[in-house]
Amino acid sequence: MRKIRAVLVPAVLAIGMALSLGATPAHAETLNGIYKEQSECQRVGTYGDEQGWWNGWRCEWKTQYHYYFLYA
Repeated sequence: MRKIRAVLVPAVLAIGMALSLGATPAHAETLNGIYKEQSECQRVGTYGDEQGWWNGWRCEWKTQYHYYFLYA
């Protein structure tokens, strides 16, 4: 029984790790641009939505960098 457990436990752990490494959220946001002006970020976000590049987007101000980040 010990020998079976010694082989089985690492195999199950390896399979579980392999399956979890390939998993990503279905609607993961990606960074699509960095802009100095909010209006520029909004313009590019709207344009990308109209072109069908992404569905839904947001511009987020990052105080530590003093830039707007476009996520879609």
